[in-house]
Amino acid sequence: MADGARYSRALILGASVVSIAAMTTESSLAQTASPQAENASSERPKQARRKQAKPMAAQQATPEVMNARAQAGGVAPVQTLDAITVAATKIEERAIDSLAPVSTVTLDKIQGLQPNRLSDIFYAVPGVSFQERGDDPATVINIRGLQEFGRVAVVVDGARQNYQRTGHNASGSFFLDPELIGGVDVVRGPTANIYGSGAIGGLVSFRTKDIEDVLRPGERWGVDLSGSYGSNSNRGLGSVFGGVRATPDVDIFGGAVYRTQGNYKDGNGTEIGNTGNQVESGLMKLTVRPALGHEVKFGAIFQDYQYDIGQFNRGPVATAAQRALYQGSSVYASDAKNYTGTITWNYSLPSDNLFDWHMSVYGNRVDNDQTKTYHYSTSGAALCGTGNFGNNISGCVGDKRGYVLNTYGIDANNTTRFNVGDWRNALTVGFDAFQDDVITTDSRGNSNITTPSGIRTVSGGFLQLKQNYSTWFEAVSAIRYDRYDLESGKTNGSGDRFSPKITLGVTPVAGFQPYVSYAEGYRAPSITETVISGAHATGGGPAFFPCPDGTVGLFCFLPNPNLRPEVGKNKEVGINLKYDNIFSANDSFRGKINLFRNDVSDYIDLVASTPVPTGFGSFSQFYQYQNIAQARIQGFEAETMYDAGDWFIGVAGHYIQGKNAVTNVGLATITPRKVVTTGGVRLLDRTLILSAQWASYGANNDVPAGYLPATGYELVNLYMTYNATKDIVFSASIDNLLNQYYRPYAIPGTSTDGTTQNDVLWSSPGPGRVYKAGMKIHFGGA
Repeated sequence: MADGARYSRALILGASVVSIAAMTTESSLAQTASPQAENASSERPKQARRKQAKPMAAQQATPEVMNARAQAGGVAPVQTLDAITVAATKIEERAIDSLAPVSTVTLDKIQGLQPNRLSDIFYAVPGVSFQERGDDPATVINIRGLQEFGRVAVVVDGARQNYQRTGHNASGSFFLDPELIGGVDVVRGPTANIYGSGAIGGLVSFRTKDIEDVLRPGERWGVDLSGSYGSNSNRGLGSVFGGVRATPDVDIFGGAVYRTQGNYKDGNGTEIGNTGNQVESGLMKLTVRPALGHEVKFGAIFQDYQYDIGQFNRGPVATAAQRALYQGSSVYASDAKNYTGTITWNYSLPSDNLFDWHMSVYGNRVDNDQTKTYHYSTSGAALCGTGNFGNNISGCVGDKRGYVLNTYGIDANNTTRFNVGDWRNALTVGFDAFQDDVITTDSRGNSNITTPSGIRTVSGGFLQLKQNYSTWFEAVSAIRYDRYDLESGKTNGSGDRFSPKITLGVTPVAGFQPYVSYAEGYRAPSITETVISGAHATGGGPAFFPCPDGTVGLFCFLPNPNLRPEVGKNKEVGINLKYDNIFSANDSFRGKINLFRNDVSDYIDLVASTPVPTGFGSFSQFYQYQNIAQARIQGFEAETMYDAGDWFIGVAGHYIQGKNAVTNVGLATITPRKVVTTGGVRLLDRTLILSAQWASYGANNDVPAGYLPATGYELVNLYMTYNATKDIVFSASIDNLLNQYYRPYAIPGTSTDGTTQNDVLWSSPGPGRVYKAGMKIHFGGA
C-alpha cells in the first residue's frame, strides 16, 4: 500500500508540474498556436467520408466538449447521440447514423451525474446492467444478459481489460475511476465483432480525458480543479487535470484523482460492512504530430485501490441455522494496482483516400495483493497454529495471496476509400492480438486452484466494406477470423473460426432510417474455464472424494481441453430517427429503437456430475466447465431524447428475456426491464440546468433453482449544474431520492437453507439516499 501511495503522490506531483509548466511557458515560449475553427455541419452525409485531419496547431474543441461549456451562452446544446464514435465500424460516424445499437456517454453528461462508481454513468443506456459488490470497487459490466470471461469486451484507450478472479462474484471485472473518463462508447451485441475477439455480448470502449477536454478554443494552456463531497458516508473527491500545447506539434497533459468514502447504508438503514475504500489514480499523455496528418500519442494510467473485501459475522454462529443467517466470510485487506500503457499512431489526410491508418500497442497489468485479516470462525489451529484461525480454502489470518494479470496487445487497421459509379466505398482491413498471462499465488488457500495460472493468446483479422449509394442506401459487410491458443501445465487448448456480418439500411425520407443486421461473434474459452483442475479444499472438514491428480477434497475440478468456443448469432432490426427544427428553431429529436435475438451456441457453464452417496449425504464428485445447451436472449431497446434548448425530455430502456433454450429456464444474469425517464430545464440564459431522472427496474424472477431473485426497484435522482461564471461551475445531486432498498442481481442460494453466499447477499444492495455537491474551477490562457 505504501508503494501505491508513493506512486500516486508522484503522479499528483507530475500533474502539478504540468500545470505549472503550462503557466510558465505562456511567457517563455514565443510561438503561440492559433486555434483553427472547424465548421461542423448538423447533418453528416450518408457516406464513408474522410475524417478531418488533426491540425498541426491547436485544435478546436470537439462538439461534446463544447457542449459542456455552451450552457453559458445561447448556443443550442449537442445531442448525445450526435457524438462521434468509431466503435461499430472503425470509421468515424455519429452514433445516430450508425446502423447498429450504439450509445455514447459524453464528458458533460458524466460531470453532471457526479458518479461515484462506473455504473452511475450508464443509467440511461439501454441493455446495460452491472453486478457489483459494495465491498469491491471493481466493475462487472453486463450487456443483454451476458457478462464474465470476456463476453463483453472492455477497452480503456484501446487497451483490453481482461482481469478475472474466481470467487463469490462474477468471474471477470476491471478497475477504472469515473473521474478519469472523457467519454464512453457502447455497442450492444456481436455487431462490434471487428473490434476484437470475444465480444458476443457487446463492447464498452472508454476514452480517458485528454487535452481537448480541458483546453478551450484559443487557449494554449489550461487547468481544471475539481472537488466534491457526498453523504452516506463521507464521500470525498479531489482532482486536477492540466495540459499545455508546448509547440504547435506537441501537447503535454496530466491529471491526478483522489477519492475516498466510508461504509454506506442501504435503503433500509443497514450499514454495509467494508464498503469504504480509498482510490488514488492519475494519467499522463504526450502527443506529437511529427508530420502532416500524423499523430503519435503516448499514454500512461496508474490506479491504486485500497479496500477490504468480505463480510464480518452479523450474529451468533453456533448452530447450522444461525450460520445460515449470520455467518459472513473471510475478510481481506486488498491493494489492487492497475497500470496501463499505450502508444497510438494515427494518420489521416482529406486528400489521401488510400490510407486512413490507426495502430495501437498496449500493456495492462492488474496486481491485486490481499492479506487475510478476519476468519468467520475460531477453528483452524491445526492448520494455522495456536491462537490463529482459518482453513485450507481461504488460508489463515495473516496469509497473503495475489492475483496478477499481464495483458499485452496490438490493434491496427486501415481504411481505403474509392468510388465505383455512384457507389461510395470504404474498405477497412484490420488485425488485432492480445496475450493474457495469469499468475496466482496463495500459500495455504485454494485460490491457485480456482483461478489457475496460465497463458492465453488470442488473435484475429477482419475485412469490412462499407458502401453508400446516393443518400438513401447503406450496406456494411464484414468477415472476421479469430484464433486462440492457451496453455497451463499439461493442459492446452486452441481453436479458430470465421464470423460474418451484414447490415443493410435505407433512408426513404430524411430523418427516418430503418436497418436490418446479422452478425456473429466468437468467444474463446478463458484460462480458468479450460485448465481449472484439482481438489476444492475441505475448509477443515472431512474430504469427500479423491481426485484424478491424487489430491482429496470436497469435490474435484476437471480441466476440459476440448472446450469449444461460444458463438453468438445475432439478428437485429432497428430504426434511427433524427429530426431538427420540429416545433421551433434549434429544437431536435434523436431516437434509436431496435429488436434483437442473440442465439449463443456452445454456451459455457460450470456443470456438476450426478451426485453420489457419501458418509455425509449425496454430493457431486466432479465439476467441469462444459458446453451446455444453447442460450437464447431476445428483447427490445430504445433510446430517445427531445431537446428544445430551454428544456429536454427523453426515455430510454429495454425489455429482455434470456433462457436456456433446452430447459426453458431463465438466465440469472438477465435484467428483464429497465425504463429510464430523464427531463430537465435550462434557466438563466442556460447557465442553470435542473434535471431529474427516474429509473424503473423489473425483478428477475425467472432464475435457475437455488438462486435468490433480484429485486425490482425505482430510483429517482435529482441533478443541478450552475455555471456561475465561464470558469466556475457548481454541481449538486441527490441519488436515490426515495431511499429505496435494492439488490440489482440474483444471488446463488437462499438465506434459509444455508447455501447462500452471505458475503454477496449482504454486500450487493446499493446505497440509500446520497447528497452530493461539487465545484470545478478552470484556469487557462493563450
